[in-house]
Amino acid sequence: MTILIRGASLMGEGATDILIDGDTIREVGTVKVSADRVIDAHGIIALPGLVDLHSHLREPGGEGSETILSGSRAAAAGGFTTVHTMANTSPVADTAELVELVAERGRHAGYVQVRPIGAVTRNLDGEQLADIGGMAHSSAAVTVFSDDGRCVGDPLLMRRALEYVSTFGGVIAQHAQDPRLTIDAVVNEGRVSSELGLRGWPSVAEESIIARDVLLAEYVGARLHVCHISTAGSVDVIRWAKKRGIAVTAEVTPHHLLLTDDCALTYDPVFKVNPPLRTADDVQQLRLAVADGTIDIVATDHAPHASSTKDCTWHDASFGMVGLESALSVVQHTLVDAGHITWPDVARILSVAPAAIGRVGGYGAPLAVGSKANITLVDPAHTANWDTSRLHGRSTNSPFIGTVLPGRVVSTIFNGTETVVDGFLVEPEIVRNA
Repeated sequence: MTILIRGASLMGEGATDILIDGDTIREVGTVKVSADRVIDAHGIIALPGLVDLHSHLREPGGEGSETILSGSRAAAAGGFTTVHTMANTSPVADTAELVELVAERGRHAGYVQVRPIGAVTRNLDGEQLADIGGMAHSSAAVTVFSDDGRCVGDPLLMRRALEYVSTFGGVIAQHAQDPRLTIDAVVNEGRVSSELGLRGWPSVAEESIIARDVLLAEYVGARLHVCHISTAGSVDVIRWAKKRGIAVTAEVTPHHLLLTDDCALTYDPVFKVNPPLRTADDVQQLRLAVADGTIDIVATDHAPHASSTKDCTWHDASFGMVGLESALSVVQHTLVDAGHITWPDVARILSVAPAAIGRVGGYGAPLAVGSKANITLVDPAHTANWDTSRLHGRSTNSPFIGTVLPGRVVSTIFNGTETVVDGFLVEPEIVRNA
């Protein structure tokens, strides 16, 4: 099948045509041939298919909150063509068999490429290394390893993990949270925690782990990726490490670019997240760090939860928010429309750089002749009130419901097949049989 995208603004710059033949981009420029389907993309921005380095699809074990199929649908609706799914499932993805199972179920779903992230330690218990080599050399070809949801707190174990992945070019993605400094913590430590009388979560609990781990990465010559950084102090540590030449990359979530700990004053557990929402100054410093390249990527940390675990008291509620569908809109609102970055930067932080960190071949590639046809078309002029109709996963714990956000994904093209057509998600049977 051939698809002709007519008049798209390539990464927000000059208008051009893009011809897709099968799963490959065949022409970019003024295309004069006919096609099976023509997409009128005047006023629409064409980006490389988005790549998420941090999501939770819950399967196996947590299918009540999300499945690989439902999470893949959410990802496609948000413009993603690749998602990396974390290992904190039940059972934990800490063996070759488990990561191969996840990858295969992703292929069967058909919406996006699902890349499993392998656990660093067995059962996420922080005591013994998982079968990192087995997962790396499995058919799933795992390149990213993380105990996300828990910190690899033992410095010796972290050193061994970094040394191990350095032998094959892998990366450890650390959930930076000192467990001793965050016992029973449920909200950012500061004015809001004092007002609410809730146990505070100090910024140093994140910053101290990052400082330790960048030094370990430097010492052993390994790659370190820091998940969901949330504080101005973390930005300072990452900036220092990069100036020193340490091979560290970092991500920030959309919600940490927009929301502050003042949201906790509502007592609405939808705003309870790990790491917690921080102050307005932290938010500003995170935005500036994306703009200057200190923070490499935006990753969703899509964390679906059944309503029963969110419709309860703040203290009892689960940590986490869904974010795959809203990520691009929040990035446009907080970074593009605010004047911090341009659309080519959006392509970098939401596609090119995460694909490079995860070493995802053929994804996050420039929209050029010969590249795989993984493309996201977005209407930047569209503005709407965010509601549950925009959510396509099994859970609705989005902090943006009721918020006016810009941008709409018009089309998501995954390996030459549209998974989103004219803003509407295509049914999985159609995707698989295309």
